[in-house]
Amino acid sequence: MLAEIVLDELQTVAEPVELQREVAATLRDTGLVSVLPAHGGLWTVLPAGRVGAVQIGDLLVRVKPKEKLGLSRLLFLLGYAINPGFRPDDVTGEEDDDLFAALGESLTRHCERALDRGALNGYVHVEEALRTVRGRIRVGDQMTRRPGMLLPLEVAYDDFTVDIPENRILRAAVRLMMQVPRLSEGVRERLAHIDSKLDGVAALRFGAPLPAWTETRLNERYVPALRLAEIILRNMSAEAGLGLHVVASFVVNMATVFEDFVTTALREALDIYPGETRGQYEAYMDEVEVGYGRGDRVRMYVDIVHSVDRVPAIVFDAKYKAASASGAYPNADHYQMLAYCTALNVPQAWLVYAGSGRPRTRQIRHAEVSIVEFPIDISQRPEELLANLQRLADSSFLAWAARGPNQPRPWLNLISGDE
Repeated sequence: MLAEIVLDELQTVAEPVELQREVAATLRDTGLVSVLPAHGGLWTVLPAGRVGAVQIGDLLVRVKPKEKLGLSRLLFLLGYAINPGFRPDDVTGEEDDDLFAALGESLTRHCERALDRGALNGYVHVEEALRTVRGRIRVGDQMTRRPGMLLPLEVAYDDFTVDIPENRILRAAVRLMMQVPRLSEGVRERLAHIDSKLDGVAALRFGAPLPAWTETRLNERYVPALRLAEIILRNMSAEAGLGLHVVASFVVNMATVFEDFVTTALREALDIYPGETRGQYEAYMDEVEVGYGRGDRVRMYVDIVHSVDRVPAIVFDAKYKAASASGAYPNADHYQMLAYCTALNVPQAWLVYAGSGRPRTRQIRHAEVSIVEFPIDISQRPEELLANLQRLADSSFLAWAARGPNQPRPWLNLISGDE
């Protein structure tokens, strides 16, 4: 019988549970939860800053996001952070309390639609040694690798084949999903049928970089399945654990997901304005001192900086944190933003929090610096979420442009809607 442990991401206390020692060690190694010995041979299992699910044999452990995100919202955040061309309907996940069942059903459904008219074929550039001429002879390689030999010939040609990057990604995700324990027999049979349709497609080595592909008119029916397959391959694993247990895990760090999503969304939103938006912007808090190198300076990496004419203009920091019962955020966040503003000579910074609420501006005493708290409710529909981030981009750029002396401001019309 499947035993289940369900935790909230912010949970700090839990009743001790009974676990086999090897299961406890395997569960701890996944990084989803902390597992500590308790009295009477029991174990205390608590969230470790990540969300997702781990299944070890007959034990399923789930950690739910603090914003009660469904699978569709989580997949959207993961997908958009990697590719801003990602559309909300690219991976509409089947909502289910069992994350693996939901992922399995979603992947199966998308792959069936992609392969409904058969597997896609395409041209692949091939370089190999043959005993007959095909394509063109690579003279340089022939002379280097086989000096004085007529055969075999080093040739290069374009082969029309089913073994293309798109099919390799789909087959790798399908085969990974088939290793997940306790999927329904129906889903497992459908995945096996999909795998048979991809006969002749080479397997991807586990952990290897995913092959690159480009969305085109020819592969558009594949796109939703490819988006979901890439998310699965980047965040999920299924393998044999200690003893006889099969381990499946889908674990994500929501702080990283939120930061990556906000960085990508703001870069896209600010693209209509002059300047450049960069994530993890390298800066220094202190001045250069004679006799000391760069390695001795106080280095900072700012989440997001928008620069105009290569000069920092707007500073953002994404925080996946919950406000207190009174609606206040940690003081340390404001100290950090004051340091960023001082070092980059920027008069205003924006703290982007994952949560509901209204924006609030705090004017720093004895300094010409203000810090704006800007909550973003990530449980919203994707269209509303992106619209709010566009409003953040517009507000921040308008505030900067209004302060700048003698700056040309044709972009103000873009914000106001004037021609």
